[in-house]
Amino acid sequence: MKRRSFIKKSSVSGMALTMIPALAFPKEKDIEYSVMELMGKEDIELYGEGINLRLEAHDAFLKMKKAAYSDGIDLKVISSYRSFERQEIIWERKYMRYTEDEGMPPLKAIDKIIEYSTVPGTSRHHWGSDIDIVDGYRKVEGDVLVPEKFGSGGPYADFKKWMDENSKEFGFFLVYTDEPKRRGFKYEPWHYSYAPISIPMLTAFRRINILQLLRQEEFYGSEHFTTGFIKNYVRNNVLDINTVLL
Repeated sequence: MKRRSFIKKSSVSGMALTMIPALAFPKEKDIEYSVMELMGKEDIELYGEGINLRLEAHDAFLKMKKAAYSDGIDLKVISSYRSFERQEIIWERKYMRYTEDEGMPPLKAIDKIIEYSTVPGTSRHHWGSDIDIVDGYRKVEGDVLVPEKFGSGGPYADFKKWMDENSKEFGFFLVYTDEPKRRGFKYEPWHYSYAPISIPMLTAFRRINILQLLRQEEFYGSEHFTTGFIKNYVRNNVLDINTVLL
């Protein structure tokens, strides 16, 4: 399969229409973040070797890390900022594995991908406010980002307990909770968001017409994105999160 990649460098201001009322484009004076920035297509200033967060989030994380360290927890960043291009690579690798290696139909493969991975251009990791973290003191084999490893008796149980009790003091909140009625992405006990930055960024994101913008992309599987799929994806995966972060 020939790889199709497409990165836009031109301005997309004015592209957002009003096809999805909830994502109507804001008036110019209300915009704090550009469309390119929200979609991970604009270079932003990041801080901290191995941390890669916006300055305010970086400083808050270091304070939280210091506090956790005094309680025997070593907060280790597994993933933080991701560009559009990086998310595209993750998406296409999974899409090819599910469709070519495992023989899944495209729509089923897409549903499988969005259990844990975002559509490129819609990831909170594009914003420099979100991190995937674990306890670096624990030696864990295999994939560390497995929900069961954060539960009772798991290697990250103490980490999860500490975060539940303390992360809010530093502005960090779990994004994809284990609330039974929550839809969209599955429970991610490792994914935390720095609310003072991510809340206004989500507000700005909700005002752009992501349907129109995604229709101009050409990564694997994007040709199967219908209006209904994008509306449901935004409603369930982007917005059905920890209500504190809305």
